Amino acid sequence: MKKVLAILMALVLVFSLAACGGGGNSGGNSGGNSGGGESAGGDTIKLGWLGALTGDGAVWGTCESRTLEMLIEQKNAEGGLLGKQIELVKYDTQGKADEVPNVTTRLTSQDHVSCIIGPNSSGQAIAMTPILTEAKTAGIATVATGERVTVDNGKLNEYNFRVCFIDPYQGAVVGSYAYDKLGKRKAAILYDQGSDYSEGFKEYFKEEFEKLGGEVVIEKAYSAGDQDFRVQLTDIKNAGVDCMLMPVGSNGDIYTIVPQVAELGLDDVTLLGGDTWQSEDVNKMSGPRLAGSYVCNHYDASDPALKPLQDAYHEKYGADATVEINAYMAHDAFLLWCAAVEAAGTDDPEAVAAQLTKVEVDGLTGHIKISEEDHNPVGKEASIQTYEYDEASGTNSEVFVEKYSPL
Repeated sequence: MKKVLAILMALVLVFSLAACGGGGNSGGNSGGNSGGGESAGGDTIKLGWLGALTGDGAVWGTCESRTLEMLIEQKNAEGGLLGKQIELVKYDTQGKADEVPNVTTRLTSQDHVSCIIGPNSSGQAIAMTPILTEAKTAGIATVATGERVTVDNGKLNEYNFRVCFIDPYQGAVVGSYAYDKLGKRKAAILYDQGSDYSEGFKEYFKEEFEKLGGEVVIEKAYSAGDQDFRVQLTDIKNAGVDCMLMPVGSNGDIYTIVPQVAELGLDDVTLLGGDTWQSEDVNKMSGPRLAGSYVCNHYDASDPALKPLQDAYHEKYGADATVEINAYMAHDAFLLWCAAVEAAGTDDPEAVAAQLTKVEVDGLTGHIKISEEDHNPVGKEASIQTYEYDEASGTNSEVFVEKYSPL
């Protein structure tokens, strides 16, 4: 009986090891850059993705993962990479940072992906760091703008990269633009107190705006999911400000807040925001008061170069499917990864990571060259845009104003 049990246990172990290694880069990170257009193992080249498909941020995560699926389908039709087809392995984080370590571990240790694209949340991107470092596998964040994603307390996170500019830059852009270009002098801030992004943005805005001579007169906080902002907005109205920064953690807050801004008669207060405002839902659901607001964005929303991606996305997922900012950022992250794989000549994760600071691509959000010092894109300018309201359709449209850098 003991002999039979021993044989059974051995068989279970063999099958378990086969299941863990099958279909991916079964050689792990030991393969190195073998050159010559080689794959590190398996019949496909695996690209990982993680982000919110349910819960907070699902609208962004869904768009991001769908875009990658579409781009991979197109790339595979052209012959794939290194003579092999690309396979996307994706997991839902439910918008929770505490889900990220398990998911990242599965992608690196079980699925053996060559790289991970996503997430668009700074908190989730930071949570990936120790697993990426141990696995020597790169993560390319899309819209994770928090400073600590790539550099934490002065230390470079060796396997964290991103294609977006960061919060200190974004906050400084909006603070400088409000003072220098819009002539604003007295600001209010309405921010999401549970969002690292929102709190960081407001601090960088405040620092730049006050450095130039402006005054942040009042700061009011709220919690994600709140539906009634009338108390905070009434206090802001009575403070006598000429602009209001709303660095929302979720773009759903915009089309909840903006109609209440109109209701309370803050007609002379210019609304300011950042990249989390970018959404077709925001355009459709915010009403006429959104017109005349100014935001900092990663790309020119009116750029005709965006249209092929938009058309392909609508053709594949339906005319009503919203093309969020994540589509363009995921597109550029995918281009960067493809270039790194081709330059490495292998899909070995460590070899691919080593190429991410050496390759350059022209993306939809600008020229992408990753800095060796901080793993952020070098020299990306911000796009300033405003909104115009069309009464016939009941929607807003984004209007590009100019490329801008802080004074």
